[in-house]
Amino acid sequence: MIFSKPTGSLMSADVSPGNCDGDSFNSHEIIDGDKAGGLIILCDHASNAVPPAYNGLGIDPAELERHIGYDIGVAPLGRALAERFRAPAVMSCFSRLLIDPNRGEDDPTLIMRLSDGAVVPGNAHVDELERERRLNRYYRPYHTAVTRMIDDCLEAGRPPVLLSLHSYTAVWRGNDRPWHCGLLWDKDPRLPQPMIARLAMEAGLRVGDNEPYSGSLKNDTMYRHGTSRGLAHGLLEVRNDLISDPAGVLQWADRLEAVLRDILPEPSLYEIRHYGSLSDEPDPAAAGGGPDDKRDDKRSEADVDRPQYANRA
Repeated sequence: MIFSKPTGSLMSADVSPGNCDGDSFNSHEIIDGDKAGGLIILCDHASNAVPPAYNGLGIDPAELERHIGYDIGVAPLGRALAERFRAPAVMSCFSRLLIDPNRGEDDPTLIMRLSDGAVVPGNAHVDELERERRLNRYYRPYHTAVTRMIDDCLEAGRPPVLLSLHSYTAVWRGNDRPWHCGLLWDKDPRLPQPMIARLAMEAGLRVGDNEPYSGSLKNDTMYRHGTSRGLAHGLLEVRNDLISDPAGVLQWADRLEAVLRDILPEPSLYEIRHYGSLSDEPDPAAAGGGPDDKRDDKRSEADVDRPQYANRA
């Protein structure tokens, strides 16, 4: 399918249940678009907002401006791509420190008490009742919105491709991350492999393949909505210093538009195919696998060093 550029702006498009910048606090924002167009943009960590009742989680407001509060640059990048492709988008309207929508409900890093050295007082004594409250008010409505958007696209006649946008910090625990961007993926190669190949054609651009994180995390957003439903999907990470201002966002929107226009006409992207997940396979160590076992890959970062993996995406 050929995706045409819009003649007008989608900034006035239908947005529900409310804009993230509105007067009332909303769990998510929906940007309307062509549901038969074959593309959905997802932004799990679009906002660093905290509902007023939580008093900023008791954290220094400056901490919420860091990568621990949200994915810097992702919201404007997501809006730009949604406009250029007339694609529907779903964006979170709450900080990942309140509750992280890119985790399974049973993930121990769902609500962080400590994130990259910052103590979060408002999360220190979260009990089961409070956990359920946050799940019901913020986390579950976001995922319900994604599910409904996918269902609407399927009803419109075309299984959608899911592109999830995230950003990451250039330095982690004193170590430089050399990649300008990275594609995270599990076992479905249809979107990430062509994107990696196409991005890598640009001179000087360093592209990570499942860097700086592994793309296999059970019950995260891509597992829940992509892997489990057999939809082509990929999670794009952009180094956040590269999209921290309007000029950087524009540069990456131009770059990604060109890449996606080359890739999205591929018919196989719009077929439902169930590849399964590496996260569902037995642990090779537990099964007696040795260091040469090909399944013994970067997923160990999630299993062995949960605090490090907690800042994924």
